[in-house]
Amino acid sequence: MELSPVFARRLYLAYLVENLDRPNVPRLIEHTGWPRRTIQDVLKALPAIGIQLMFIQDGRRHNDGYYQLSDWGPFDSQWIVERQDDIAASLSKSL
Repeated sequence: MELSPVFARRLYLAYLVENLDRPNVPRLIEHTGWPRRTIQDVLKALPAIGIQLMFIQDGRRHNDGYYQLSDWGPFDSQWIVERQDDIAASLSKSL
């Protein structure tokens, strides 16, 4: 199965948000190696494919906190886990 790199990037980032402890933009940059703007754009685009996120405020500044996946929408998270290799292959082709 071949996924488009854009779609694969969205699924991968959603997977990280669900599986990392307190995922914020710096932590997502650390895990992916992607630029800050790419991370921000992908997070903003997730609702367009039905994946819902919440930002949990955890500090004094407006950007202190982390993301939490609240709904996978039309996707089954187990489907994502089972296709990690396909997702990774799609991402590596786009680099």
